Amino acid sequence: MLTLYITRHGETEWNIQKRMQGWSDSELTQKGIENAISLGNRLMDVNFTAIYSSPSRRTAKTSKLIRGDREIPITFDDQLREINMGYWEGKTQTYIKDNYPNEYQAFWEMPHLFKPCGGESFDTFMDRVFSVFDKIISENKKGSVLVVTHSVVIKAVLSSFKRLPLEKLWEPPFINGTSLTIVEIADTGESTIKLEGCTLHA
Repeated sequence: MLTLYITRHGETEWNIQKRMQGWSDSELTQKGIENAISLGNRLMDVNFTAIYSSPSRRTAKTSKLIRGDREIPITFDDQLREINMGYWEGKTQTYIKDNYPNEYQAFWEMPHLFKPCGGESFDTFMDRVFSVFDKIISENKKGSVLVVTHSVVIKAVLSSFKRLPLEKLWEPPFINGTSLTIVEIADTGESTIKLEGCTLHA
């Protein structure tokens, strides 16, 4: 059996400012750093056979903080990056809501109807997320694997495990920074979500 430990990067400066990040980046806050260290302590007894991470600065730093001084190589994969938000990146949610009201509403309420503003469509994004998780699962038949990525990536892969249509992408729970999701993949390929968006360590 393969067990996936999936987490989001720690809180960032742009998270506090409610700015869209996407492929752009901002630094972890002190809280984000402390929560990543706390998650690492929570997972100290897990014998990880591999760590996969988005190469974004915020996820790379989170990965290293969770790993601590354990000698586990980190594989950085571009396909684990957040959805590309195009013209919205770096802009506050208030700005986006005021200047792109229809697109903003579609993104959060009707993702199956969302048309990107210079970024990725949900169809393209979902295809790459499903592809990278298929790759991770195929490369790791057994053991425990840590995946450090982004909120929309985690919502996308959970929707796949739950067999939810795109319009239900944003169903609870919310994926907070360093929240922990655990998914078991049986030898048959059947998946079981054991934990979702847990922040008990934070």
